[in-house]
This record gives sequence, structure tokens and C-alpha cells, in this order.
Amino acid sequence: MDKYLITGFSGFVSKHFLELLEEKKEIVSVVGIDINYPGFAYTIYKHVTCNFHKIDLLDKSQVDNVIYNFQPNYILHLASYSSVAFSWKNPVASFTNNTNVFLNLIEQVRLLDLKCRILSIGSSEEYGNVREEDIPLSEEHALTPVSPYAVARVSQELISKVYVEGFGMDIVITRSFNHIGIGQKELFVVSSFAKKLVEIKSLNLHNAEIQTGDLKIIRDFLDVRDVVRAYYLLLKKGRKGEIYNVCSNNGIALEEVLNKMVAYLKLEVNIIRDPKLIRPSDNKIIVGNNSKLKSETGWDAQIGLERSLEDIIHYWQKKHENIV
Repeated sequence: MDKYLITGFSGFVSKHFLELLEEKKEIVSVVGIDINYPGFAYTIYKHVTCNFHKIDLLDKSQVDNVIYNFQPNYILHLASYSSVAFSWKNPVASFTNNTNVFLNLIEQVRLLDLKCRILSIGSSEEYGNVREEDIPLSEEHALTPVSPYAVARVSQELISKVYVEGFGMDIVITRSFNHIGIGQKELFVVSSFAKKLVEIKSLNLHNAEIQTGDLKIIRDFLDVRDVVRAYYLLLKKGRKGEIYNVCSNNGIALEEVLNKMVAYLKLEVNIIRDPKLIRPSDNKIIVGNNSKLKSETGWDAQIGLERSLEDIIHYWQKKHENIV
């Protein structure tokens, strides 16, 4: 029986990964760890046996105990402060948490001489500001991080390389581009748009205002259900020490994303650019090349952007109905 340890278990991605495992009808055991309790039911699955431990990854003794007792053969490391905006407001917390929790985890695996594969989740933010002629970005492109969050992710990647080359550990690394989907918090841009537009629709407001940051920036959005399929395949088929872009290979401006959602809900809104929502430094365009991921694992995206946006809107509609 395969055993998966998932850090950052209470976050956005974990639930979708569990649902993927259940869909595959594999008899697996999962232990989730997080500093917060999960807001979803994790004991409802037929094929996946799942347990949760509320621990802080900065507490080495607790991490050691969980790993020693469970002895996973796969670790999906999702734990992080994953918001770029948060990192600008809390640069020290963002950097120290995102690097130290990962270092604690892999160091305990090393000390226990545990034979397992670790998937280290990184970010497209590591690439920094790039030229349009460099798009789509391959894994060989130079890294020039421009936010505290991005610097921490580069550090995590470099730590992974050190532990692979210096200690022979089995770590596969991603640079995951923007992923969206059901259950994502409104802290993130697409989900925040959806929540606000659903509120406007439900109140039947005409020419309502919606405040945004820079809508001209271009991002590569991938549905979280495609993301977790990529993570599963990388755990199974990725090459030790290699880096993989997890992305759609397509870019779209935030302005177009917002317009698609406005059109779907048949709204008329006034878009107001709020300088307070503009980050001190932001990547103008980030679009990835996913050919390495596709060729080495057989992965391909299955869910288009329109379906993702519709599903996100329906998610917020259901939440709003439950609230009101």
C-alpha cells in the first residue's frame, strides 16, 4: 500500500489531491499535517484512508514523530505562505516560514534514512520579470525573483538540489504557475473577482464598482484538478532532482479573465483601479512551457479556462446562498 504524507493539508490543493486518489480507486493511506484544522471532510473516502495531525512544521520533534511513525513512501510538500501579496506585507515571516518548514521536513527524512520520494512545490514567481520574446518560459530560463515570496521559493529549490546531490535524496521539484479552482480563498485574484461579482449579481446591483490592481498583467492559469494530476504523475514518473513547470502553456491578461466572468454573469460593472492593490514590484507576464512535463509523464491539461471560471463562480454562488 502506498503511503502519502501531505504537508499544508488544510490548504486549497490537498482536497483535490485526495479526490484524485479516490478516483483512481487505489487503496492508499494518507497522513495530513498542517498548523490549521482542515475545513473539509477527509474521512469520507472509500479507497483512501486519511488521518490528520495538527502540528507546526517548525517543531522538529513533532515532524520527526509523524514521519517516523508513518514511514511514508511519498511526501507532497504543499505547506507554505503562498500569497505574493502577503510576502510584501510580511517579508520576514514569508521567507523564514517557507524555507525553514521545508528544510525541517527533508532534514528529518534524511536523518531517519527514509526511502521516499518528495515533491517540492515551487512557483513560477521564481522567474521574475521576463521579456515577451522569452515566453513561454522553459525550465532552463534564468531565475530573477522580484518578491520575498519568490526568493523563498528559489531558496527551497536550491535546498532541494543540495539534498539531492549531496545526500542522494529523492526529490522532484516543480515550478507551479497560477492555479485556480473550487475552494480557493478570495485572497487570490480570480477567486476574489468571482466572490465580488457573485455578490453584485445576488444584490442585483447596476453599474456596481469593483476595485482591482493591475489588470494588464498576463498569467498562465491552470485548473487545480489538472495541477494535482501533474503532481501525482511527477511523484510516480518524475526524474530525481529535475525541475518541471506545471502550467497550461497559455497566457491571458487579468482584464480578459475578469471580462469573461462579467459576461458569464451578464453583469455591467465599473472597474476601478486601486493603487493600493498594486504590488511594489510585479511580473508583467508569466507564461510557461509545459513540454517537459508532458513528454516525461504523459500529462496533459483536461480542463479549459472557461470551465474553471464557471466552476469557481458556481462555488461562490453556493457559498453565498448558504450565507444569506
